[in-house]
Parts: sequence; C-alpha cells; structure tokens
Amino acid sequence: MRTGNEPANARSALRLRFWLSMWGLLWAAFGTTVFALLERPGWAAACGVLFLVVTVDLAVVLHHIHQGPHWQPGRNIPPYEPDHGGPRR
Repeated sequence: MRTGNEPANARSALRLRFWLSMWGLLWAAFGTTVFALLERPGWAAACGVLFLVVTVDLAVVLHHIHQGPHWQPGRNIPPYEPDHGGPRR
C-alpha cells in the first residue's frame, strides 16, 4: 500500500548494501592494483575514484546500522505508516 510519503520514510536493505559495498570495495581495490601494475593510469584512477566512493558508501551504511532500529527496523515494524484515509497531496 502506498501512502505518498515513501521518499521521506524510505528504508534501505542495509545488510544487503553492506555486502554489495564490500564486494565493490574488493573489486575496486583489485582493479586499481591491476591497472596500476599494467601501467594504465586512467583506468587505475577510475578504479581509485570508485574505491573512494564505495568506501564513503560503506561508512554511511555502517553508521546507519550502528544507529539501531531507526534505520534497521525489526520484522514486526511495518514499512510505512498506515493510510489513515486523509486528503491526498
């Protein structure tokens, strides 16, 4: 059921984002290393920038996970507040 306030109350699958970030971090580090060894500075720089972006995303995800239930609610908490039949925006 959509209530119209999803952008304000959207939740993310933080554990999935954590593992995807770890996967991206490994591949970005691998790519940076390999391209640096192959003397491809452009590709090494691109992988290095990707490594930094993934690191920042991983830090944000870990921060949200450590904040507790506000960001990682349990299974018994509904995804959005219920529709009370009020006026639509």
